[in-house]
Amino acid sequence: MTWRGSTTVSDRIFASLVYLLPLLDVVGFVGRILVLTNSFISPLVQIVEAPLSPLLSIYTGFIPLIVFFALFLLVVRNENVAHFIRFNTMQAILFGIVLSLISIIWQYALAPVFGAGLLTQTLFNAVFLGTIAAVGYSIVQTALGRYAEIPTISDAVYMQVR
Repeated sequence: MTWRGSTTVSDRIFASLVYLLPLLDVVGFVGRILVLTNSFISPLVQIVEAPLSPLLSIYTGFIPLIVFFALFLLVVRNENVAHFIRFNTMQAILFGIVLSLISIIWQYALAPVFGAGLLTQTLFNAVFLGTIAAVGYSIVQTALGRYAEIPTISDAVYMQVR
């Protein structure tokens, strides 16, 4: 097991690639709603969505669930994989879980009450921009070979990845 040792270029690339999953989640759920409601950040959503569109077309149905289990069981729980990759994979998975929880809460609790009003657009703008900022920070830190320390989420990751 590798514990905070030096990272190779391939480790950095693989650890950065897993952050595509939260981007796919946020563009697939929040991004489409922001574009449909003509939010002021719709151009940013479209800029992020354009290079991801080939992946978005396949990342539907049960594919996200299959990817989740594959990454969790084959990467995060595999101690033969470098700690750096396992840490970043688990952090990307947790980003996706948080986005899924927000999606479920919105769909079943907030949407019936607030509809597509100003509060919903404000919430989605915050979720989209927050996710873009967290994923961007994580990708940059990972590319530099550093651990992306995000409060609360990184603590949960350290509990899962030993």
